[in-house]
Amino acid sequence: MASSFTHLHVHTEYSMLDGASRISELVASAAADGQKAIGITDHGNMYGILDFYQACKEQGVKPILGTEAYMAYESREERPARTGRLDDSGGETSKGRKLYYHLTLLAENQTGYKNLIQVASRAFMEGYYYKPRVDWEVLSDHSEGLIATSGCLGGQVLQALLADNYEDAKAKAARFQDIFGKDNFFMELQDHGIPEQKKTNPQLIQIGREIGAPLLATNDSHYTHQHDAESHDALLCVQTNALMSDPNRFKFSGDQHYLKSALEMRDLFSEVPEACDNTLWIAERANVEIEFGNPQLPDFPIPQGFSDESTYLRHLTLEGAKNRWGGALNEDVADRLTYELEIIKGSGFSSYFLITWDLIRYARERKIRVGPGRGSAAGCAVAYCLGITDIDPIKYDLLFERFLNPGRASMPDIDMDFDSRYRDELIRYAADKYGRDHVAQIVTFSQIKARAAVRDAARVLGYPYGVGDRIAKVMPPLVMGRDTPLAACLEKDDQHLDGYKMASELRDMYKSDSDVKRVVDVARGLEGLRRQDGIHAAAVVITKEPLTEYVPVQRKPDSGQNPEEAPVVTQYEMHGVEDLGLLKMDFLGLRNLDVITDTLKIIKEVRGEIVDIDEVPMDDPQTYELLSAGESIGVFQLESAPMRSLMRSLAPSSFEDVAALVALYRPGPMSANMHNDYADRKNKRQPVTYFHDDAEEILGNTYGLMIYQESVMRVAQKFAGYSLEQADNLRKACGKKVRELMAQEKEKFVQGCEKTGYGGALGEDLFAIIEGFADYAFNKSHSYGYGYIAYQIAYLKAHYPVEYLSALLTSVKTNLDKAAIYLNECRSMNIEVSVPDINLARSDFYPVVREKDHESGAQITFGLSAVRNVGENLVGRILEERDANGPFLDFYDFAERCDSTVLNKRSVESLIKAGAFDSFGYPRQGLLAASESIIDHTLARRREHEMGVMSLFGESEEGPVFDEREAISEIEFDKMTRLAFEKEMLGLYISDHPLQGTQSSLGRRTDTDITGLLEEEEEGGGAFRTIGGVISGLDKRWTRAGKLMASFQLEDLASSIEVMIFPKTMEEHGHKLEDDQIVLIKGRLNDREDTPKFFGQEVEVFVPSDNDVIKPLRVKLPLNDSLESRIEELKELFEEHPGEAEVFLEIGPKQVVRLPDNYFVDTNGGLVAELRIRLGMDSVVIG
Repeated sequence: MASSFTHLHVHTEYSMLDGASRISELVASAAADGQKAIGITDHGNMYGILDFYQACKEQGVKPILGTEAYMAYESREERPARTGRLDDSGGETSKGRKLYYHLTLLAENQTGYKNLIQVASRAFMEGYYYKPRVDWEVLSDHSEGLIATSGCLGGQVLQALLADNYEDAKAKAARFQDIFGKDNFFMELQDHGIPEQKKTNPQLIQIGREIGAPLLATNDSHYTHQHDAESHDALLCVQTNALMSDPNRFKFSGDQHYLKSALEMRDLFSEVPEACDNTLWIAERANVEIEFGNPQLPDFPIPQGFSDESTYLRHLTLEGAKNRWGGALNEDVADRLTYELEIIKGSGFSSYFLITWDLIRYARERKIRVGPGRGSAAGCAVAYCLGITDIDPIKYDLLFERFLNPGRASMPDIDMDFDSRYRDELIRYAADKYGRDHVAQIVTFSQIKARAAVRDAARVLGYPYGVGDRIAKVMPPLVMGRDTPLAACLEKDDQHLDGYKMASELRDMYKSDSDVKRVVDVARGLEGLRRQDGIHAAAVVITKEPLTEYVPVQRKPDSGQNPEEAPVVTQYEMHGVEDLGLLKMDFLGLRNLDVITDTLKIIKEVRGEIVDIDEVPMDDPQTYELLSAGESIGVFQLESAPMRSLMRSLAPSSFEDVAALVALYRPGPMSANMHNDYADRKNKRQPVTYFHDDAEEILGNTYGLMIYQESVMRVAQKFAGYSLEQADNLRKACGKKVRELMAQEKEKFVQGCEKTGYGGALGEDLFAIIEGFADYAFNKSHSYGYGYIAYQIAYLKAHYPVEYLSALLTSVKTNLDKAAIYLNECRSMNIEVSVPDINLARSDFYPVVREKDHESGAQITFGLSAVRNVGENLVGRILEERDANGPFLDFYDFAERCDSTVLNKRSVESLIKAGAFDSFGYPRQGLLAASESIIDHTLARRREHEMGVMSLFGESEEGPVFDEREAISEIEFDKMTRLAFEKEMLGLYISDHPLQGTQSSLGRRTDTDITGLLEEEEEGGGAFRTIGGVISGLDKRWTRAGKLMASFQLEDLASSIEVMIFPKTMEEHGHKLEDDQIVLIKGRLNDREDTPKFFGQEVEVFVPSDNDVIKPLRVKLPLNDSLESRIEELKELFEEHPGEAEVFLEIGPKQVVRLPDNYFVDTNGGLVAELRIRLGMDSVVIG
């Protein structure tokens, strides 16, 4: 005993940006020192409890569970005014007290653990102010089974001592002792060589003797090893956004806050050995057991007439089966349902299916669109009958065992996709049904990734931006979607060999450059640590008893949000919630379902057609033509450039092909060239081969390739005699790649092939094939579920492109990058997207309703609500007036009729700049100059009318009569200024584009457009390329070394990319950079960041020659009765002379119409002469 010790004040990585101890390393270090137990006391939370508990159990160390709570001075409801900086020292208030104090709490038994959960939860739910705080009342309510200590220098007792108020310190200690009990409150001693501790430790010992409180030695560990001190110091700088060189920043004193050995702790407190002995006493007393793996489903209300959940589930399933397959079920269907229901009942999961069914039922009754099923759940026939999924698992041979293996102990996992706008409504429904204190969302944690760690380390060490950036650039890109850890960049690791090969330059720099070595060494200490908590995008937990019977909870407010209005979130991560046996469900908001819903609504409103998208033919030729042509921009799962290329090669002709595309376009299959093999075999460019003739019945639909995990299972079933349960276990074993497990499976598999008569030799070969395919095979059920959504969207795009693209643009109106892509897609499909016309536009993007059907020349108007500075409420008032009293006649009419809240200067100017009044024939500059005066005049007259002034002059009863109207000048902005304003208001160029008319010239002087550049890189590019476009969002800034650099977006007609110009290039070319400037840039794409960037090395201002510029054609037409026939005549003439020149019709003195792209013409032929003969010399202008 004299040489043993237990650390009871320990911070892990879950003390966010303050603890630098990774749990696995921490526990291993304690175990290596022979310490039999160790505690966890993270700041104000229980985030790491389950990971810590399981790590301790795995390494034979006893876990002691606790938290270092934050405590209010007196009441958790107090909100003292803060003064000075806020850091972990507790901050300062105007009264000289701390914003919060520290208190160490440990669970002694099961009751203590339950109370620890209550304390940690109430701190967030009731006492959040800068930090989650408890108070004396909360501690009194939940003291049973808890052990408390006086804490560190930030505790109430220590702060009183530091204020030289011994009696106050003693009184506080006695108050804690009264709450927790004589043997459950300890005077905590720490010694890191800090002067304040030297002063207070004797006083703590004295207080302990006076009140009879035992002593306890701790080390307030924040990192595992002494050499981690620098990384921990860097972490504190990341937290406080400070430099390590700043003498005034928040920092720890010395390098002693590590997990010291028992011998070191005994030596440190040799004068008070009982303080160390008491750590062992607490370790002996602390006994908390957490139960895992026992499903705890909430009660589902069963209607009268049914004895239990299983009986009711069977009833619902059979009723649903009649709807799916008709009244008389065939034998295969009946057997499948009987089998599945028995497995579900035997596993105790009937309530799970009922709860899921009820949520889906509610959504469908509320007309909320639900996805057809994601993940393996589509393989469940019971789920299909209940309407949880919409893919027939029997028709498509989707396997139940892939979803719910009969030997599975954990709950099944049915992910539910909903129209994203109603996800919160579904969560509220669950909360109303099962109780608001039974439903919560689930926490998630972001980690400091390798590249971010390097940048953070360089910044806090005080290096110039370029140092961290230079290191980050030579780090390996993502490999199969995964980062290569820094350790694996420097030392060969079997799991990251590809990344290691690509990190040779980093290793060379690490060896030769001391600055690089220091940055990387510090970064390795930061890498993988938790950066912040967040809310999981989908996961929700529903519990039988109130949440805090199982898990601690918190509120997670957004910036500026009242914490009391924020969502309730668990403090345990998703895997922990599942491990506890709690019901975790995924409520996913899928934007593509929003788009389908809106498209169907628009089709009904515009065309009067009711389309049942769930009943469209799955063999529609028009849909497969669209996919085979690769025209799938905007189609779920199928819109990336390499995917479109694959579709052109594959030429899908069946739904099975669409599902295969979802499975094939993934890093694994593509690295094995399976995607091209599938395309080539389908189109007879490559022979279809099978490892055995009998495999054709299983792999015939996939041309001999095992692209699905279910195919692997079927092969094992047929050739090795496996049950599907055993085959699923084989699939899992192959995925885990544990050698011992694989050896066992191989022996069993080969023996199985012997028994089925296929022979051991085939068994050996076949197992090797399966083992290889395990890396690439994908979940067939998921592929078919998402393939179904992709097909539905492709169908809508093929048959209703204008309606679909209207809904699609609306769905991305806040994502300008996506909106620009879809806008260009409209142009390529000859669908004009026009500015938000005040008389045509609605709140969202919407087709222009015309008398004729939507043929070429169809039009979509930009949504008014997407105009900057024009909110939904204001748009609603405009539309209300327009719908009630008809279109506005002109701007004066608009001013007269609209509510005064609409006529605020900022909103009206935004509408003018966006082109909302263009259809009245006003030039934007002229209207902008006159608008304020017109509105002021209108509002003044309106006030006079309300006051009765005008009645003196005989005003009509209908309202004010305006005789004085300010004229609107015929002055217009130049093209670039007009477009710059338009983009400022709409985020995109709509009516025109700075590059319009220069495409050919720009194309001749660049190597590729931006889309092509990104496609090149996906296929292994990296060479120097020249690209061109217009600059926007130019940001020039100084580096720490005092040198100028720049970044900006370069945009062409189809896409955009961020461009970085570093100081060396900036010196030579910086003067050429201006917003709205058209430039040519030579450089190279860097895809090692999460978002690709183009590093420019040469910049040239693009100045087209007269021969390069394709000048527009302007045709003037008189406003008379023959206008319509004249336009039809011109359309035929333009179609006979296709080219690249824009065409503008100037109708009468004020109206200018730009014709759609499909009427662009060649002005170098005989067209101009023909027009001048027909219309007159002055009616046709080039330029």
